[in-house]
Amino acid sequence: MLSTILPILLQAVAQDAPVPVEIVEVRATARQRDVGSVPGIGVLTAEDIQLEAATHPNELFDRTPGTWVSRGSGQESLIAIRSPVLTGPGACGAFSIREDRVPIRPSGFCNVNELFEVNLLQAERVDVARGPGSAIYGANALHGVIDVSSGDPSETAGFGAGLMMGTDDYYRGRVTLSGDSTALLANYTDARSFRVDEGFEQAFVNGAWRAEALGAEVRSQFSWAWLDQDTAGFILGEDAYKDPVLRTENLNPEAFRRLDALRVTSRWTWPRADGSEFELIPYLRSSDMEFLQHFLPGKPLEENGQDSAGLLFSWLPDEHWTLGIDLEWADGYLIEFQQNPTEGSDFLVETRPQGFHYDYTVRSLMGAAWVQFRQDLSADVTFTAGLRAERIDYDYDNRMLNGNTRDDGTPCGFGGCLYTRPADREDAYDNLAPSIGLQWRVSESTTLLARAARGFRPPQVTELYRLQSGQDVADIDSETLDSVEAGLRFVTDAVDFELTAFAMRKSNVIFRDDQGFNVSDGKTDHAGVEASLAWQLAETWTLAANATWAQHEYAFERPASDITHGNAVDTAPEWLAGARLEWAPSPAFNAELEWVHQGGYYLEPANRFTYDGHDLFHARAFYRLGDSGHQLALRITNLLDEYYAERADWAFGDYRYFPGAGRRFFLEWRYVP
Repeated sequence: MLSTILPILLQAVAQDAPVPVEIVEVRATARQRDVGSVPGIGVLTAEDIQLEAATHPNELFDRTPGTWVSRGSGQESLIAIRSPVLTGPGACGAFSIREDRVPIRPSGFCNVNELFEVNLLQAERVDVARGPGSAIYGANALHGVIDVSSGDPSETAGFGAGLMMGTDDYYRGRVTLSGDSTALLANYTDARSFRVDEGFEQAFVNGAWRAEALGAEVRSQFSWAWLDQDTAGFILGEDAYKDPVLRTENLNPEAFRRLDALRVTSRWTWPRADGSEFELIPYLRSSDMEFLQHFLPGKPLEENGQDSAGLLFSWLPDEHWTLGIDLEWADGYLIEFQQNPTEGSDFLVETRPQGFHYDYTVRSLMGAAWVQFRQDLSADVTFTAGLRAERIDYDYDNRMLNGNTRDDGTPCGFGGCLYTRPADREDAYDNLAPSIGLQWRVSESTTLLARAARGFRPPQVTELYRLQSGQDVADIDSETLDSVEAGLRFVTDAVDFELTAFAMRKSNVIFRDDQGFNVSDGKTDHAGVEASLAWQLAETWTLAANATWAQHEYAFERPASDITHGNAVDTAPEWLAGARLEWAPSPAFNAELEWVHQGGYYLEPANRFTYDGHDLFHARAFYRLGDSGHQLALRITNLLDEYYAERADWAFGDYRYFPGAGRRFFLEWRYVP
């Protein structure tokens, strides 16, 4: 492969026409006009997305400060945005994942792996808002927001395609059909792994069309995602990821995950001559997933799904005010069934019985009203404020016997079965989220920003109704995150620099205590500094870099759970950084060298065990065959063949790791009209 492409790349180097590098202004989407006063907003552009051609979200989000998408098995991931990597109760739902402004899941039906439901490969851009979202976001925009903008119809009608193949039998194809008013984008991946019996097949299809109706500009779209994955769990033992044999093992060859998700949205916009605007976004969503919980004794199978519908309405009456109403209905289910007897101690065998553990449905209704205000205090100073009031109601229906018996009603020994099923009940949560911001344009190139905001996350249905022995009712509250931040933006023709400092206190933190109860009496503190830089060093050289220093600490005591006030929260590196040096000597050729740094972190609340962190290097080279539209790309990940861990953990008396892949090669052909 190298012998084929290197002569082509070397020939391209001989051409000397410069390629100017565009400095992209950080901005938000139309419905987010007042989010411009938020310091911590980053944008992944279409150029970033196509340069990376990521095989996993982890690779793409390395380009943004304060963000780490931890890679699990296959397409599994855990997100950290101004936060530790969160696991267990309180983990999913801490980030709002959206596509074209619409949340991809209902408020209370989160999934920690939500990113495998959005087509990042063919997105036009991705906005990453770090810290609590503004008034328009609402539930789950606690630590941050990821909003993916899908592909749009193009004025240049045409057909595009691409094929990529790589190490470990990695194959991916993509196709794009675009016209003045319609667009269709699709891609399919079939990939194996360096680990035994690990791999996945994944497909995305997105369609969009534009029209005018009833005096409105209309953009409608559908999104379909499908995943069929053979999963590999943790490998065990201190520094096991460094062992050339252990790192390839799969201790759970029976594990799998299946997903199917469909979304349909339609955005209706009525602009008026006086500058005011109405916008209406109705949407429908449906998803189903099943996966083997190979990480639990007994390895039960979980099936879950949801059907939901909603409406987002916003009104811009003038240049100062934006008002909105959000409505959502959802109907979800969860079934957990264990096919085989549990193996292990008498206690495990007796308390984790064969058969059904949970079978319930939950219907939810969410309603929210929000307002944002913007006022220029002078020619250079702008004040913004926002307020959101939101209520969510849950109607839970247990379709099994109440309590913690077996599914046939017989009791378990040792005080009862592990799995407790609450009686039918209704729960409601009210939340209020204010924010204020100030933007001061000091000079033509320099802007100062400051903001104080609150984010919130209502309890998710699994935290309320999927209980364990001894807890009949989960008496938990909504998590809240209070944040202050200040930032500086410096933009010239050659330099785009941002610096942001933040401090946050999270209250009512939901976690599972030493008795196995879901509780919400925790607190954590978060503080740090984020920086990003894009610098045109010379006509053919560009440097882009980002760095984050942050501390995430417990602000409460729970000795029985090894939690001490002031200890670092586990899986929270103090340092995250990256840099990319691009060389573009001609219109036909450019290359990029990337460095990614992940600092060390503690593996459990007592801070006794650590992972030292790692540094990775990646290389990319691109060649365009004249004006034909054909392109060739060579990507090499983990250039130095480093042995590292994608994520490290300590639990059940042992070190656990997801090992990172060694050096990998990917060759891609693309045709772009």
